[in-house]
Amino acid sequence: MLTKIDSKTRGRAQFGWLDSNHTFSFGHYYDPNRMGWGPLRVINEDRVIAGAGFDTHGHKDMEIISYVLDGALEHKDSIGTGSVIRPGRLQRMTAGTGIRHSEYNHSKTDPVHFLQIWVIPEADGLEPGYEEKEIARGDTGSGLSLIGSRTGRDGSITIHQDVDLYVAHLNDGESANHKIAKGRLAWVQVARGSLTVNGESLNAGDGVAIKDEDELVFTDAKDAEALVFDMVP
Repeated sequence: MLTKIDSKTRGRAQFGWLDSNHTFSFGHYYDPNRMGWGPLRVINEDRVIAGAGFDTHGHKDMEIISYVLDGALEHKDSIGTGSVIRPGRLQRMTAGTGIRHSEYNHSKTDPVHFLQIWVIPEADGLEPGYEEKEIARGDTGSGLSLIGSRTGRDGSITIHQDVDLYVAHLNDGESANHKIAKGRLAWVQVARGSLTVNGESLNAGDGVAIKDEDELVFTDAKDAEALVFDMVP
């Protein structure tokens, strides 16, 4: 079973400095039918103008992942981490018992475009933490590459939940397949381009919830970049 969320039906927040599209309920956008999928709670597609950003604010009991598509995202937090994340690197912050952080566009001239992803952790009260790693990009070839997992296997970033996170880079006409174990859920979020998943056509910004499928078949790709979540219910 596939359930598509069309990009045009997402929630939206516009504040001049920020243009944010919400796949799931977030902030002032609330839809009781869009409260997440499995442990996946938030996917926000954010665009921040040059020099602007999110002032220091707090989080608790959440895994927060930043996936930068264009530009440079500057991060600072209350556990002493400071970094600038660019395309090709993945960031995970464990809010746990409580953390405060800020996120700014590092550039004074160019916008930053990124996906902000929240995953509900397997337990409350984890120790706050931070991890950042280089990830597979399009120049490594087509297909799916593991970039996040519960155990940090194969060089992926650690997510404190039973979630395997993959990225798919598919050039025009390329295809890929991904097996799903019985009882698990999946979510596909298209970041760029377009592709078809099990017969469902998806464009940039679209997402699709997958249940009771044993395989994902990616076809009809056109310069596609997509995130694939394979996870517990």
